[in-house]
Amino acid sequence: MTTPLLDLPTDTLAIRPWSDPVIDRVGHDPRSAYVEKFWLGILGPSTTWLLRHLAGELDLHPDGFVLSLPECATALGLGSKNGRHSPFARALIRCVQFGMARTDHEHELSVRRKLPPLTRRQAESLPEPRRTAHARWLEAELAVPRAQREQRRVRQLALSLLELGEDIETTQHTLSRWRYHPAMAREATEWAANRHRQALHAGGHPAGTAS
Repeated sequence: MTTPLLDLPTDTLAIRPWSDPVIDRVGHDPRSAYVEKFWLGILGPSTTWLLRHLAGELDLHPDGFVLSLPECATALGLGSKNGRHSPFARALIRCVQFGMARTDHEHELSVRRKLPPLTRRQAESLPEPRRTAHARWLEAELAVPRAQREQRRVRQLALSLLELGEDIETTQHTLSRWRYHPAMAREATEWAANRHRQALHAGGHPAGTAS
């Protein structure tokens, strides 16, 4: 599956969102604290930063976009070469190897918008301090009712969209497209708009924490 990524005859790659109803609901934004604390050591910094970059672009272009490989590699500090063994090529390969992306068609990469929680084996491979922290995080998550976790997650998404410059109508529509119930999308958008407005009036930036 990774061959098309290694032998691209052009300098561009079509990026498409990988729709997965389960992971999209329970997964973690690549820019989240969870990914930074627990996935970073498994994926490596280059792959993590690449997934974060792609997540930001998919926020702006939900249906997909064309990625300039040299520009992206340079922006991430991975040089401008796209050879088989370049750091950028290895980062792309690791995205596929770890199930964060897939090559459905030549010159096209489908990328997850959310990263799944660590499997038990992956969690056990973490260094002891991180392994303990992950166990505590899991216990805390299980103690929170599912509905509350879902509300917190969709509110965070709404706030992120508004911070990126989307208006209220577009934010609510985008959440609905991501398969959140219209009522939940509306409530989250209203909450995020209020939080965003308060931060702007205070002359600061939204804290980005949904509660």
